[in-house]
Amino acid sequence: MQYLVRDISKIVLNKVQPNKVVLILGARRVGKTILVKELLEKVREPVLILNGEDINAHDMLSIRSVENYKQILGSYKFLYIDEAQKIPEIGLKLKLMIDEIEGLKIIISGSSSLDIYREAGEPLTGRKYTFHLFPLAENEYNQIENNISKVDSVRERLIYGNYPELLHIPDREDKADYLNELVSSYLLKDILVYENIKNSQKIFNLLRLIAFQIGGEVSLQELGKQLGISKNTVEKYLDLLCKVFILHKVEGFSRNLRKEITKNSKWYFIDNGIRNAVIANFNPVESRNDVGALWENYMISERLKFQEYNRISSNNYFWRTYDQQEIDWVEERGGSLFGYEFKWNESKAKTPTQWAKTYPDSSFEVINKNNFMIFLK
Repeated sequence: MQYLVRDISKIVLNKVQPNKVVLILGARRVGKTILVKELLEKVREPVLILNGEDINAHDMLSIRSVENYKQILGSYKFLYIDEAQKIPEIGLKLKLMIDEIEGLKIIISGSSSLDIYREAGEPLTGRKYTFHLFPLAENEYNQIENNISKVDSVRERLIYGNYPELLHIPDREDKADYLNELVSSYLLKDILVYENIKNSQKIFNLLRLIAFQIGGEVSLQELGKQLGISKNTVEKYLDLLCKVFILHKVEGFSRNLRKEITKNSKWYFIDNGIRNAVIANFNPVESRNDVGALWENYMISERLKFQEYNRISSNNYFWRTYDQQEIDWVEERGGSLFGYEFKWNESKAKTPTQWAKTYPDSSFEVINKNNFMIFLK
């Protein structure tokens, strides 16, 4: 089977240090386990591997004492725990290990930040490095693709997304089946058990509504009316969907200009294939009327990967005024503003006059299918 070297590998490996915890977060099936196995091969030292979904691992770690953990580790100086969020009080247990067992290196991975941040966040303050792993990134495909085939490949990814296992599924119907199974059996698994949320249909319906509003501002109150639930419940569900790495929230940008809109947010899917599975539409780009939304969602998810893997610190927004001037994506970094408009076919667009007038030192660029790799380098 063909596996691509992940862009984040080298950065993560450099942070594997004695008495530190490396935390790798990402949705189920994005390749966390394979990534860690590749890292462990490079480390070339014995590793104790535990799985947080194995009850035996729970039992082994249940007695929170230095002596117990020393006995478990034995001669091992490297510990890897997969799906670590499943182990109760994992943060306190890891803190005790790295504080008291000299030279111990730890990697943990998790498919949900629901419990990881709550359980491990505060206890591991100053003791951990956190990384997010996404589905495959455009730069990673360069290992097997050239510039000539790139646009055709991107057309396919606008529909089916970037989950690694799709590389080994040539048939489009099989790809659709894989994504449908992923949504129903894996991605919502964590959110539905969290706080005993029983009504999975409400979650699915909420995702469908969001999927049809890609690129548009979302009113939580309006969503609540359509779903028959409160605005607060909608907000809670959306927050949970972000924490299991299905959605990403983007807020409006403003520096107190009265004409700028900041009340509502926009929501994007971390992966296009998941979005299309939710709305049950895997038709090709040429026969769709939502290619603009597909392109905008794809570019934003790819930019998030680029920022994460290159450790770029940026505040990300959209920008819009009440007289309908807008910019899809605004980055505030290094004391400067960078505006980007996403157009699948068009290569030119005028800089919004209010943007140029209000932020004269900012930049503005159109990102289309012919120049998008510049945006991701």
